[in-house]
Parts: sequence; C-alpha cells; structure tokens
Amino acid sequence: MKKTCASLMGLCLILTLTACGKKAEGEKAGGSHASRGTLITVTTVQKQPIERVQESIGRIESDSSPSVAAEASGRVVKVMAESGQRVSKGQVLAEMDAQEAIIVRDTAQAEMQRLQTLIANQERLLQRYEKLAGDKFISATQMDDAIAQLGALREQLAGARAQLAGAKHNLEKTRITAPVTGEIEQRLVSVGDYVERGKPLFHITANQKLRIHLPFPEEMAALLRRGMPIRLASATAPGKSIESTISDIRPAVNASSHALEAMVEIDNPGGWKPGGSVKGVLVLERRTQAIVVPEQSVVLRPAGEVVYVIKEGIAEQHVVKTGHKSAGNVEIMSGVAPGQIVAFDGAAFLTDKAKVNIKKDVVIKKDAIE
Repeated sequence: MKKTCASLMGLCLILTLTACGKKAEGEKAGGSHASRGTLITVTTVQKQPIERVQESIGRIESDSSPSVAAEASGRVVKVMAESGQRVSKGQVLAEMDAQEAIIVRDTAQAEMQRLQTLIANQERLLQRYEKLAGDKFISATQMDDAIAQLGALREQLAGARAQLAGAKHNLEKTRITAPVTGEIEQRLVSVGDYVERGKPLFHITANQKLRIHLPFPEEMAALLRRGMPIRLASATAPGKSIESTISDIRPAVNASSHALEAMVEIDNPGGWKPGGSVKGVLVLERRTQAIVVPEQSVVLRPAGEVVYVIKEGIAEQHVVKTGHKSAGNVEIMSGVAPGQIVAFDGAAFLTDKAKVNIKKDVVIKKDAIE
C-alpha cells in the first residue's frame, strides 16, 4: 500500500513539472511575439500642393433657348423639323401658306415697273421740252409742270419700292427658320394649323454656350468673387471635367435655400445637356508647398491630434496642428517635418514609445495618397 502511494505521488510530481515546463515555454514564446511590436505600415511626410475647396451641386442651363414664334398670321402647310432634331441657324423649320403674300409682292412689283416706265417717258418728254423752251416754242409754265410731274412720279416710285420691300419681307415671314444652331426641344405646331402672329411654334435649345448655376452657403458671401477658379463635371457626360472661373455672382441670397448663386459661362465641352446636374469644386486657396500626410496617419489622443514618427522601431507621439484636407491628405501646420517616417496603417493602435513592427513589401507611393 505504501509502495502504491509513493508511485502515485511520483507520477503527479512528474506531470506537474512537465506542465510547468510547457507553460514556461509558452510564456517565453508569447513574450517573443509581444517583443516584435504592433504591425504597421509607414509613409513619408511630404511637401506637395494642396487646395482648400468648397463643393456645390448645381444645374446646367442653355445660354440661349429661344422660342420660335409665327411672325405673320396664316395656315401652316409644311413642317420640316421634329422634337430632338439638330438644326442649324437659318434652317427652315416650317412653311405657312404664302399665296396672299405672293400676290401682294407681285402687285407691288408691277406697280414699281409701271412707275419706272412712266418716269422714263416723262424724262424723255422733259428733254424735248428743254429744247423747245430754248426756241421759245413752249411756255415756262409748261416746263415747270413737266418737271413737277417727273418729281411726283419719282416719289411714287420710292413708295412703290418700299411697298415691294415690305411685301418681300412678309413673304419671308411665311418661312419659319431657326434663329440659332441647336436642338428642337419641343414642336408646338402641325400641318393645317392656323396660327396667329406671335404664337410659339418651336422651342430650341442651343447647347454651344452654357451657363452653370451653383449655390453656395450664405456665409461665403465675403469669399466669393468673380474670377475664382472652379472645376466642373457633369453627370450627363462622365469623364469630361473642365476648369473655368466664376463669371458672375447674384447679389441676393435665395429666400428659401439661404444660398448665394454663382454662375459660370462655358463652351459646351461635348455631351453636356441643359437641365442636367453639375458638380462644382470651387478653389478657395492653393498652397504649393504644403506639408502633408495621409488622413489615416493623424489620430486623436487626449493630448490632441497626433502623428506617430517611427524611429528605430519605436513610435514617437508628435502633437500636430492640422490645416486643410484634400484628396485623402491633411495639411500639417506644425509638429512634423518633410522626410520623417510616420505610421500609416495601424497608427490608430499605437501609443507613445510603443514598439512597432513595420510590415515588409508594402510601399506607400506619393500618388497613392494624393
């Protein structure tokens, strides 16, 4: 019995020593893993341009959207343009019954020709009278009457010319033409319609010149001014971004939206549609040599905003003063200098003087953080 108890006690002692040995090895291994530090990636503090911007979503408007109306009353006999059709300036869109206008023109033209014939005859008669008057065969009164009659005929001819010009003009009004190059937005007339003078027949949208309307917060009233640079992009033509400047600012604040409206006039870069939306990025300020780091490198701590500078595997906490943010970067006004290595991925898990393990084969390029 005593021998059995001794054997059991010996076995327990062996098991205890074995377990303690494994625990010590585990603690040693854990301690070795902890000594490697927090796994992070790093980047370099750089100097590069940075902008302070204000974004706005606005609308596109055609700089010219005329309504084509009838210039004379009459019946429409032909329509040559449809909604959505592209038309050129001067292109005929519709024709009205021109029979009455043709009659008036032809009558005025005939009257003008009749007067021209009378004037020619009167001029020949006056030439004969001048010879006869020299030989005292006609009186001065007859000569004066001939001259007066010629003057009257010439005045009548001037009136006939004016009537003919008016008749031709009225005839031209029976042909409805496009005043600008653009697109037929709406056709409002059909063949057989009798239209009165001034009735709208077509709506045309001219897309060559565009006016962009962009609202901005009213607190920017002191900052907005003509000539400020702005970048524009429209959802109607993805991938076509253009740079322009503010051309005008409406002086009044919108009563409902409490916004100021800035306008930009541009040539259509292609594919931009009136009525569509447009994104404007107004550049308020540009710094050409700003000190920047990725936004991910700046973390909030009790001391304030900090960046962890990495030196010999140790993270040093630097309190920084930040400025503008742009395209994933943040401007550093003070606290770090260009060329210093700072934590990137994993920065949020660091503390001052913490050991770090920089992940290999990870390169943070400059254009990756711009």
